[in-house]
Amino acid sequence: MKVGFIGLGKMGRNIVERLLEKKHSVYVYNRTKSKSQDIAKLGAVACSSHKELCAKLATPRLIWIMVSAGDAVDEQLAALEPNLSKGDIVVDGGNSNYKDSVRRAGKLKAKGIFFFDVGTSGGIEGARNGACFMVGGDKTAYSKLEPLLKDLAAPKAFALVGPSGAGHFSKMVHNAIEYGMMQSLGEGFDLLANSGYEYDYAQVARLWNNGSVIRSWLVELAARAFEKDSKLEQLQGIVYDSGEGKWSLQHALEKQVSVPVIAAALFARYKSRDEKRFSERVVAALRREFGGHEVKTKK
Repeated sequence: MKVGFIGLGKMGRNIVERLLEKKHSVYVYNRTKSKSQDIAKLGAVACSSHKELCAKLATPRLIWIMVSAGDAVDEQLAALEPNLSKGDIVVDGGNSNYKDSVRRAGKLKAKGIFFFDVGTSGGIEGARNGACFMVGGDKTAYSKLEPLLKDLAAPKAFALVGPSGAGHFSKMVHNAIEYGMMQSLGEGFDLLANSGYEYDYAQVARLWNNGSVIRSWLVELAARAFEKDSKLEQLQGIVYDSGEGKWSLQHALEKQVSVPVIAAALFARYKSRDEKRFSERVVAALRREFGGHEVKTKK
């Protein structure tokens, strides 16, 4: 397939590499031109503008946007719209708020353009080797997107979960669950750190990840983080967030759904920006391992 791709950050570049590996023709645009030129060495076609990108794609076009949530997505759509035609498909694979996705889909639908909100999970490794995709959008147009998702996803790891907004809503909830899981792991290792025993945390994490009830990729990532820095002494316990936990809590309040674990995990992240407990260093390390997210190191 011929695919247009906008946004070559950590996730975007790895997705493009996988598309190229799967023999798709990928036309890329990135605000920082050097990133487009760099990926062109692997076979992508670098474009200098949205207009050029659209001109190189035969209709109906398929264009994937992978940029930060919020204004950045609207800016890319505004630049694309004048160059799109009826029947084209635009995908937002980032972590947008589902309400924004519903708004964007409605605006493009009025022009006969299909918009899919695709929640993407699996971190950098998933983007390169097979991720999980939660898709929201038009059921009839989905068949045109499905072959691409099949090549990008891990086995059985993609599905149309509902109409516009449903993909990003499910990813929002997914990330809120992730907050709680990481927080519980962080607090568990904090208990170990304050036990009076001299645990090898990497050993414990590896042990837990073989046959135990809590075995998971997050526990595997914990082992990896401790192997790099046995007591995470190079990290500050400051845990950032990209918004999904807050959006989930806001929705829970609106619908009167009880989510105490998610709420506590979100508030722990806010608190971490003042206090530097071991549990927060564990969560910061986990986020760095799976997503390459920013951490604050000790000077």
